[in-house]
Amino acid sequence: MAQKLHQPIRMCVVCRERFSQSALLRLQCREGTLEPFTNQGRSFYLCHQCIEHKKTPGQLARQCKSGATVELMNRLKEIIVNDG
Repeated sequence: MAQKLHQPIRMCVVCRERFSQSALLRLQCREGTLEPFTNQGRSFYLCHQCIEHKKTPGQLARQCKSGATVELMNRLKEIIVNDG
């Protein structure tokens, strides 16, 4: 009988849905700017459906403790283009 492998489940900060960790985009804020996760510090997850969601700028501002929603969204789009 084959064993089931454990898959970590994480939650998107915008829609609060739970997904497999591999299906989410892992980000972090450093000094008020958005960056891909660098294996140090706190991070959060964003699902691919919520990238263009209307709540996303507010949630990114909340996670980064910043009011610069336009800059955070522009940085998110840069990260997606460079990653994918």
